[in-house]
Amino acid sequence: MCIRDRITDKRGVKITPEMIGLFFEDINFAADGGLYAEMIENRSFEAKEGFGTPGNFYSVDDNGYAWEPYAADVQDKPRMQYIMGTPLSEANPHYLRFTATEAGQGFSNKAYDGIRLHKGMKYNVSFYARCVDYAGSDFVISVNKDGKTYAETTVEAVKAIPYVPFSDLKIEMEQKDPVMCAQLEKLKKLDTDKMCRCNDWIKYDAVLTADDDVAGAKFTIALDGEGVIEFDLISMIPEDAVKGIFRRDLYEALAAIKPGFIRFPGGCIVEGISLENRYRWKRTVGELKDRKYIPNLWAFDDDRSKTGWDVKRPDSHYGQSFGIGFYEYFLLCELLGAKALPVLSIGTACQFRSTQLVTSDSEEFDEYVQDALDLIEFANGPVNSKWGALRAKMGHPESFGLDMISVGNEQWESQYVDLYKRHQIFEKAIHEKYPDMRILGTAGPFLDSPITEDAWNFYNSEFKANPNTCYAVDEHYYVSPQWMYDHVDHYDDYPRDIAVFAGEYAAHTTDRQNNMESALAEAALLTGIEKNADVVKLASYAPLFNRVGHSQWKPDMIWFDDEKVYLTPNYYVQMLFANHVGDETIPMNGQEKELRKDGIYVSLSRTQQGETILKVANVNDSDYTLPLTDGADVPVEAIGHAWILEGTGEIPEGMPEITDVRETNVQIIGNVTVLAQSFMVLRF
Repeated sequence: MCIRDRITDKRGVKITPEMIGLFFEDINFAADGGLYAEMIENRSFEAKEGFGTPGNFYSVDDNGYAWEPYAADVQDKPRMQYIMGTPLSEANPHYLRFTATEAGQGFSNKAYDGIRLHKGMKYNVSFYARCVDYAGSDFVISVNKDGKTYAETTVEAVKAIPYVPFSDLKIEMEQKDPVMCAQLEKLKKLDTDKMCRCNDWIKYDAVLTADDDVAGAKFTIALDGEGVIEFDLISMIPEDAVKGIFRRDLYEALAAIKPGFIRFPGGCIVEGISLENRYRWKRTVGELKDRKYIPNLWAFDDDRSKTGWDVKRPDSHYGQSFGIGFYEYFLLCELLGAKALPVLSIGTACQFRSTQLVTSDSEEFDEYVQDALDLIEFANGPVNSKWGALRAKMGHPESFGLDMISVGNEQWESQYVDLYKRHQIFEKAIHEKYPDMRILGTAGPFLDSPITEDAWNFYNSEFKANPNTCYAVDEHYYVSPQWMYDHVDHYDDYPRDIAVFAGEYAAHTTDRQNNMESALAEAALLTGIEKNADVVKLASYAPLFNRVGHSQWKPDMIWFDDEKVYLTPNYYVQMLFANHVGDETIPMNGQEKELRKDGIYVSLSRTQQGETILKVANVNDSDYTLPLTDGADVPVEAIGHAWILEGTGEIPEGMPEITDVRETNVQIIGNVTVLAQSFMVLRF
């Protein structure tokens, strides 16, 4: 079979540069313990432990999680109390009261899977403290393992002074009186000379420099004297973190994809296991201390085969500090050159787990709609608006340029959820204030089901009366590789009025591996998606991240631990498609269907400069010679540049298959060889 249309004048369909994007949900420790560069676990002493099954879940405070006494092998051990009263922020009311009985005592943090330091690298440390009654002079900050110190620094403790009422200072009221002036100077000196009022929180900053490499270490704050000190919001972030926020190696992995958009924050996270547990964007912006910590939905067990009230996941302490909140999300999109695609809660908890909701005709529901309007204002509003002012205060007076938003995640119409009415209410409110905003709807979680069919009937019916009702419909499908091969032409016959957003998809093998088998199936599907770029405007694999040993879901695009990033074959497929998006497709006149019979999946596109981009997946166990001729049946002769993804067959236990992309020049003389079990991008 010859691919003949490279040099013809036949026009295909335009491909949006934003077509291949990312879906970032905080699952598998994607945010805390992942992309968020914070190394301290439970930094504000607000940890909770989640128990239960769908419809029967609860959490309990476990404020000391990840913390333990340091140098506690003495007879009179230090005391760690997790108290409330006068917190750093009312949003996170707990803090640590630490009582040291002798010098050298302190407390340590296990830091997820342990602190890893790289020799010579600097780490920025900060914390809040107040000296209730401290006989020492310094705080000793260090990273230790097995009795050895790998990094250490000290900061001088700011001592408290008793509160003295102003009247007791006996300051004369005449401003020019020398006695008054002297007293005022004395007071000023007390407030600035390493002193504070008893109830004041003082922020401390320090830098740790690693003397050597280490893994599995602990972060420690120790006292050089006995006393009582209170602590809150303890942080340690590598100096090389991007913008002081994002873990560099994970950020660079995202940047290499060159994503067209990022969908955020979920996923089931948006809805929550209950309405109380849902994602509330307003709690994720502003100062870090004021971002209310909540248990992550994925801390709770969702295995329907279990019925016990005390069931808990291995990662039952999984929480959300919101160090990556909506400001950081918009900033990430800007840094990556990707469009933002926020997902809105529509007033229902996760329908898989709960029947909890607010009715669509209630004042409480109006708050959800207002949250959507306020989010747009936060992203785009002028600096003199309420939420635009907050964005500016956080460091970004310019608009983030948000131009699309998704209403709901995986909701579906049911006897108790009026999805369609809710969409109409959101759409009307948003477009009344922001008429150019692109609104996406949801078709539920099951592609081949009456749920999806009914949803499409609704959106298509609405479109006739209001073409602005829905820019694209969000479809999700986690399916077998064979399903993808069988449905490469899935979108060929879709109506072209409303676009499609393939918002969550992945090929699931029997053992749920990230391997070439699943990656090639996804590459095959994407050739069909690219061919139908006039209807499929956006597509994002899911999930994005997986911290090794902390999986709630597999497979995933990017795996990582405290040291390394493991790029899966599925990652490379997404990267190659996103890196080599043409400007328009090249019609193949049915040749692609014939090639599929031979296990060859192809898409063709061209750039505005006239360059041809060939993407081809060979799922066979043998190489395949693919003829290339132009519209006049003349063999193509050219030097092309190719990116070839092959697997090694090596799959370490509990890890993705080892793969890489080989880049090379290819001489084309009428054909090109596509290696067995490979995916290739060829530009010529």
